[in-house]
Amino acid sequence: MTSGEPELAAEQRRHWQETYSAHPGMYGVEPSAAARHAVAAFRAAGARRVLELGAGHGRDALAFARAGFSVHATDFSATGLDQLRRAAQEQGLDGRITTAVQDVRAPLPLPDDSVDAVFAHMLLCMALSTRQLRDVLAEVRRVLRPGGAFVYTVRHTGDAHYGTGVAHGDGIYEHGGFAVHFFDRALVDELAVGWQLTEVHGFEEGALPRRLWRVTQTLPGAADRGGAVSPPESGRAGT
Repeated sequence: MTSGEPELAAEQRRHWQETYSAHPGMYGVEPSAAARHAVAAFRAAGARRVLELGAGHGRDALAFARAGFSVHATDFSATGLDQLRRAAQEQGLDGRITTAVQDVRAPLPLPDDSVDAVFAHMLLCMALSTRQLRDVLAEVRRVLRPGGAFVYTVRHTGDAHYGTGVAHGDGIYEHGGFAVHFFDRALVDELAVGWQLTEVHGFEEGALPRRLWRVTQTLPGAADRGGAVSPPESGRAGT
């Protein structure tokens, strides 16, 4: 662990707790564009059980539940998850959604091969070092069944905030109290080793706008799960 990692992680947890408390439902009620894509990708993969990492106050978890999936939503903010549970009860979806406070830096308390799909919208580009990201992907691979799909989004090095603000090293820069790990394409490809990388789609979100990649990758089936699958050349998005 590099110097400053524990302190930055603790500070970010406090900042997100305070932010969700001060701004309930801060991202609105409509699902993200990435979640709408994921619904189609997960259906195509035959998914029933979805794990969402970094669910926040739950706009995407609720969308997955409305689409008929069973959802296990995790976040390191108990405040955000409280808002998600209340919304699920109000919408009659609490039977489809379970929640757990979870720091993604820790092992997931789930059995091997226990979920059909995993979703993470702007979770991997938080204050996570490259070493920690490798550990997160190893855990995702462990809990995901063979043939399962993983959809995640990250801000990338073409973003206007990349290289500015408070530098924490390893591609992490802080603006307004939020620390972001900006991905280059080499990191996307590194995290896809052992997977079938289906798509890297560039898009924009928000008023800045933030520039992101939406990455869709699939775990190899049971017959070839042990072998590495090289990322394809197709579907590359520029910065």
